[in-house]
Amino acid sequence: MQLKRVAEAKLPTFWGDFLIIGFKENQTEHNHIALTYGDLTGSNPVLTRIHSECLTGDALFSSRCDCGIQLSTALRYITEEGQGILIYHRQEGRNIGLLNKIRAYSLQDHGADTVEANQCLGFNADERDFTVCADILKLLNIQTIRLLTNNPQKIEILNKSHIIVTERVPLIVGRNPKNSKYLDTKALKLGHLFSSYYK
Repeated sequence: MQLKRVAEAKLPTFWGDFLIIGFKENQTEHNHIALTYGDLTGSNPVLTRIHSECLTGDALFSSRCDCGIQLSTALRYITEEGQGILIYHRQEGRNIGLLNKIRAYSLQDHGADTVEANQCLGFNADERDFTVCADILKLLNIQTIRLLTNNPQKIEILNKSHIIVTERVPLIVGRNPKNSKYLDTKALKLGHLFSSYYK
């Protein structure tokens, strides 16, 4: 395991009462959290969202992305389901870090798309490591999930890490005039699935 479970507490939210669980990576001491809701001990696949950290979208309500509304919608879906997990994957800006993300925003302001901006800064289009999330699920004794995602790469990596994804549940929300190029780039260059946007 790349990380260990270190702390937990009750977390009441607008959508319902969750359990917040903190994890720390063994090598880097980077922190991640999981919010769990309901009884997860049954045999049914657990509705799960892996949400990568986005300070600007999640906390500052940026319209440049769809992250904040994806986060709130996922929490609502989980409580409506009656059980589920949200992993808050703390790899900001597709794991280039907050300051580099702001630099990437500046490049986007001058015409680059989200992939080109990362590459101009010397990064891959997506630097995230989703195997950490697979380990979090294993530490929670979860082996079979229904994944809230538009990103097929997450499913591929989880399956390779021996987490069974029985269903992809689309999470297509938050498109607006200020993030349409960003979402189009994610579809065209990163393979994200936004079929309802292109009907």
